[in-house]
Amino acid sequence: MLIDAFGIKDLFDIVIVALLLYYIYRIMKESGTISVFIGVMAFIVVWLIASELLEMRLTGAILDKFMGIGLLILVILFQEQIKRFLVEIGSKKRWHFLRDMFSHNKEGEEHESQKWVMPIVYACMSLAKSKTGALIVVEQSVPLENYEKTGDIIDAQINTRLIENIFFKNSPLHDGAMIIAKNRIMSAGCILPVSHDSNIPRALGLRHRSALGIAQATDALAIVVSEETGNISVAHRGKLKTKLTSTELERILSQIVAEQ
Repeated sequence: MLIDAFGIKDLFDIVIVALLLYYIYRIMKESGTISVFIGVMAFIVVWLIASELLEMRLTGAILDKFMGIGLLILVILFQEQIKRFLVEIGSKKRWHFLRDMFSHNKEGEEHESQKWVMPIVYACMSLAKSKTGALIVVEQSVPLENYEKTGDIIDAQINTRLIENIFFKNSPLHDGAMIIAKNRIMSAGCILPVSHDSNIPRALGLRHRSALGIAQATDALAIVVSEETGNISVAHRGKLKTKLTSTELERILSQIVAEQ
């Protein structure tokens, strides 16, 4: 019987496929391409039914050709999502338990990361009070070197006064994004991808669309201070949270540090 032939290897096979589909679904959903994922899955189901179950030779042969070409097209169209998927699989967050086992300075590393939280919070509070626009991106697992190169390299320690000066209205770098990586301000005046999500309220401007764009393309966290309203927003994992208080911003940043 089929049930008798089902073994532990088959169980692992199902679990691995389920995990792969889950990660692909999550990345597609965060990047706003979930409809494409559903369409691809529907096409695969039709292909399997036609070629395997119903043994429709002509239809199966045509769909086989489409599968070969379609795979190449998907790799070209979704190279960023594929790159992000591979980075997430190999990221340090997925293997943090091994790091904890062999790291002898884990508390020191967490303390070093925690030090940049409050300077950012204080800077955002000050910028919000004066209604000075700002866009700050915090790198996580996915490297942001390509985006850093679009701006001016700074590589400085994180402090409130420096952040305020960079986003001062007369500063030549205030229109672009600041990128924070490795507990340092790496660059400013950077250009980010813009989200074309139709669900974004029209009242939100280019900074919010850029924040959501980088949050959809990578796992980075983006902080926005609105120049019109002074409201603080955060984009992370394809979602945008608006009108945050300083306490909420501190909690979100502290959670990011804890997950690193």
